[in-house]
Amino acid sequence: MQEFLQMIYFWLKAGHIIFVIFWMAGLFMLPRLFVYHQEAPEGSEEAEKFVDREKKLLKIILLPSIIVVWALGLALLGTGMVPLGGWFHLKLLIVLILSGYHGYLSVYAKKLARGERPMTGKQLRLFNEVPGIAVAIIVILVVVKPF
Repeated sequence: MQEFLQMIYFWLKAGHIIFVIFWMAGLFMLPRLFVYHQEAPEGSEEAEKFVDREKKLLKIILLPSIIVVWALGLALLGTGMVPLGGWFHLKLLIVLILSGYHGYLSVYAKKLARGERPMTGKQLRLFNEVPGIAVAIIVILVVVKPF
């Protein structure tokens, strides 16, 4: 199996990067939708449209993307061609945190759908910065491999 994975290593890597981009796009977009949703009058038709948009983004973009990102990432590890070091362990930790962030966004979408609004628009705007910071750190770790 490892031999086969090594033969398709670059295809696995390309697919992994493509689906990371899809996943990150969704992680950037969903909190922004939350901001607009939260600013819509509670119970309005506009708020209901945001519930639908958030559900679609979660089910059509985010869920498939995170699954493929993890599957291809694990396949890449299975090739034995990924140099493991401190940089990789930190990258993995950040990916785990991003996965938890994704899960939190899923829970928050359900709260908004029920009419609960536990965060302010300002908090959501700040929360929207999490994936950008995480991606910047991950790219530096993967490209520079500082340790």
